Amino acid sequence: MTTEQKLEAIASNLWWSWNSEVLDLFSQLNPAAFRESVNNPIVALKQADPDVLNSERFAQEVDTAYEALQEYLTAARRYSDGPQTAYFCMEYGLHESLPIYSGGLGILAGDHAKAASDLGLPFTAIGLFLREGYFAQHFDENGWQLESHPTLDPTDHPVKQVVDENNQPIEVIVHLGRQELRLRAWHLAVGRTNLYLLDSDYDGNSPELRTLTYRLYQGDSKTRLRQEIILGIGGVRLLRKLGIDPEVYHMNEGHCAFLALELLRERLAAGDKLEDAEAWVRERCVFTTHTPVMAGHDRFDPQLFSEQMETLREQMGLTGYDLLSYGRVSPHDPAETFTMTVLALKLSRQANGVSKLNGEVARRQWQHLYGVDSPDAVPIGHVTNGIHLPTWASPLARTFLNERLGDWMENRTDALFWQRVNEISDEDLWWYRSMLRRALIEFASTYLQKQSLLQTSRLDPDALTIGFARRFATYKRAPLLFHNEERAIKLLESVDRPIQVIYSGKAHPADEGGKKFIQQIYRISQYPSLRGKVVILENYNMAIGRMLVSGCDVWLNNPRRPMEASGTSGQKVAIHGGLNLSILDGWWPEGYDGKNGWAIGTDASADYMDPEEQDEQDSQTTHRQLTSARWRERCASRDGTRASCVQCVGPTRLSSLHARIMLQLSQFPRSRDPERTKGWRRGRDRLARAYACERVARLFRRGERAARPVLGKRNNRGRVSGTVRRDFLRLALRLVESGPEAGRPVCQ
Repeated sequence: MTTEQKLEAIASNLWWSWNSEVLDLFSQLNPAAFRESVNNPIVALKQADPDVLNSERFAQEVDTAYEALQEYLTAARRYSDGPQTAYFCMEYGLHESLPIYSGGLGILAGDHAKAASDLGLPFTAIGLFLREGYFAQHFDENGWQLESHPTLDPTDHPVKQVVDENNQPIEVIVHLGRQELRLRAWHLAVGRTNLYLLDSDYDGNSPELRTLTYRLYQGDSKTRLRQEIILGIGGVRLLRKLGIDPEVYHMNEGHCAFLALELLRERLAAGDKLEDAEAWVRERCVFTTHTPVMAGHDRFDPQLFSEQMETLREQMGLTGYDLLSYGRVSPHDPAETFTMTVLALKLSRQANGVSKLNGEVARRQWQHLYGVDSPDAVPIGHVTNGIHLPTWASPLARTFLNERLGDWMENRTDALFWQRVNEISDEDLWWYRSMLRRALIEFASTYLQKQSLLQTSRLDPDALTIGFARRFATYKRAPLLFHNEERAIKLLESVDRPIQVIYSGKAHPADEGGKKFIQQIYRISQYPSLRGKVVILENYNMAIGRMLVSGCDVWLNNPRRPMEASGTSGQKVAIHGGLNLSILDGWWPEGYDGKNGWAIGTDASADYMDPEEQDEQDSQTTHRQLTSARWRERCASRDGTRASCVQCVGPTRLSSLHARIMLQLSQFPRSRDPERTKGWRRGRDRLARAYACERVARLFRRGERAARPVLGKRNNRGRVSGTVRRDFLRLALRLVESGPEAGRPVCQ
């Protein structure tokens, strides 16, 4: 193969999106084209500089990258005997050059797909081919957000149309009421994970229907309902056309819950009684709920739902009342809307929130659905979200940590390994932080010169840098730092302790409140004393996110508790030695130990407070933390805080994504086929033992003494403390050694 052919092979697989040294090769081909295309390898390759492409040194680097990709793709799958899983989500945050995501849900889905690839899980993902994605953000002269919708060109992205053995596009049909909609699909290789994106935009459909898969979370209720029919029903039918027969269907949020109705239709068509068909569907479906506010769950007017689902209802042989009942808490109430989350909860065997607090909120939300006396009796658990570290670790961080710790990427789930952070001096950690901060300031200063929201930069590479980057939903309270403007301005004007703040994020096009928050911050940033010290980076994307989580000293997170489902951006900060200043909401109550950052408030509960009272109280606490002497010590890394911060993410949050996938998928459905049941159980046992091995068995091999810093009696917050308990160790060892393959070293 030629160098160009090898580059084409590399560019065709999103494996490059979590291998920064490979992305750098494409950047060398044409830095300007790469930058202007939002770091797109295919565009850079199309416009490659011949001198670079023909360079012998460059060819050798390409050879190395190509061999690494082939080794990755052909390596033995550690968990190949896990269940065949179909993962459905409305959005996927895979890379900034492919803008088919809006926020945390999509970022999580993208990280799931990548982690499943790393683990070798048999995992197929389903989504929509959103040609216009979410939106591109720009501003008028008053700081008011405007939107545009550039169209994605498939030839500039690593997607291929899904075809049959005759090289003809595969089509599936869904019905929107009586109207027939034909769908095609695009395939995207995410390492070893196959992602299929459904597309309605081709000549077989009317102009009205062709645009259904264009935009994410925009349009009226009818458009939203139709998109969810495409995702859920169309997704299952695509799997059938591809010959994929999943053992587990994972619904990541309620948008895709119509897949359960399609599975139910299949079983009824096969002759099952309704009760048996429902049981079959439940055995195979798991559901992750993120939404902590009742108003945020997708609901559809009964008449609209009935009109759009008419053909499916007839195919199922159900009455309108029966079909609506699957999405209603009170089926006898004719005015009640059809709720997607209710459908998912009724037709799944397992449901979970995405943090401990979020699980508690979900149980309270849906207590009335289950008719139980206590929220504790509601069968919704929690699995706290994690991150795909290779995607988010800065190239500078990779080099530094490799030099100080060894092969930390290979050992990133080993709790004991992260104890090595204690051996890094405060001086080295501070140099690490300063290096990352300087890279951010250089990036931000250049970026500000080119955006529509005109701002000058007086960002100081040696000043304490606070970051706030996320969706500008009103509950996230972006302007909270300026709740008392006079107090905040006095703080930021300090010469002795210079502080600067960098914001980035998008408000939904229909969210006037979120847009006003952006405009408020822009207005404040124009005060003479703050100009250039408080800035907004427009058109927030994953590239900006990576720079901010790596370069900011302090990550500010102040949602209105308990409305943050998980909020994993703070986990990405920690690996870079950054510190969290956060409301005790989402993942932070589980990650905060009193030493690795700061808590805004003291109560991590699911109780709602009066908004005005909470805003004032949280604003005062934030200001108090920012002016404390303890703050100065920690930001100078004088008490080991930064080491504690990096360690916190190492053994807990970095492995939680892997644990999440394994634990959710280890509950396999029962089967009438004894051989398949045996296979499922064998896979379940191996996954359970492998997980235990990752977190426990390695410690046993090194001896009980080595385990003491990591394993021990846990306090009421679940944190490790005290001496190792021998009964716990014996129990864990039995877990590792149990199962049909006892004694086999599954985690070498």
